[in-house]
Amino acid sequence: MEAERSIIKTYRKEIWSKFIKAIKDYRLIEENDNIMVCISGGKDSFLMAKCIQELKRHGKINFNVHYVVMDPGYSKENRNYIIEMGKKLNINLEMFNSDIFNIVKTVPLKKGCYLCARMRRGHLYNYAKEIGCNKIALGHHFDDVIETTLLSMFYGSEVKTMLPKLCSDNFEGLQLIRPLYLVKEQDIINWMNHNQLTFINCACEFTRTCDSNDSISKRKEIKRLIKNLKKINPNIDHNIFKSLDNINLNCVLGYKKDNTKYSFLDEFNN
Repeated sequence: MEAERSIIKTYRKEIWSKFIKAIKDYRLIEENDNIMVCISGGKDSFLMAKCIQELKRHGKINFNVHYVVMDPGYSKENRNYIIEMGKKLNINLEMFNSDIFNIVKTVPLKKGCYLCARMRRGHLYNYAKEIGCNKIALGHHFDDVIETTLLSMFYGSEVKTMLPKLCSDNFEGLQLIRPLYLVKEQDIINWMNHNQLTFINCACEFTRTCDSNDSISKRKEIKRLIKNLKKINPNIDHNIFKSLDNINLNCVLGYKKDNTKYSFLDEFNN
């Protein structure tokens, strides 16, 4: 299958090598893991599923995997499209239903996306526990990491980013992992176009009015900003990423750790 071969061959440097580097560097997939791969129907989650599928087939790590789609209330057309894409890509999908869209309809649009994201995460965690998984894999990529970092700085007044993995606060023994952490979105798009694949951009009916949604429009704004900055400095995204792994605590005003805030004055006065 060309979609599989192209990950290993045509896009080995851009996708496969970066996927493997993230797996190794951040210890995302380990021996005897039972992983629930979350598939939304978009390009990112389907590519992640194919990469994990290839790792299971040919890698040296012994682990189990479930390819799971949560239907929050998709239209019949979108639901069928996801199922057919799973068949086309030789991914054995497991699907379960929820009523998230019906609930979100009852709240204002500005609160809807936040509520939807929270509820999705809760349903996925619950289902992962039901089927005995210890890890949940999401399809966030390199660009998501950079954009989230700048959003936190510009609109949240803090330096914070997406981590490659984290432990659930409410579900003991469950971790969230991001295997595409080092893969750039443009390379995912190139892989998709190379294989003449078309994925659902967003199956949520509410995003038709996304330009009026603050959180989504702000992310678009950040995307445009990074794109313009890269015209001046092509390495700007890489530099932002590296800065998160190179924080000099001797030169910051303050930081937080485990809900406790520390100031540079704490050590200065000592």
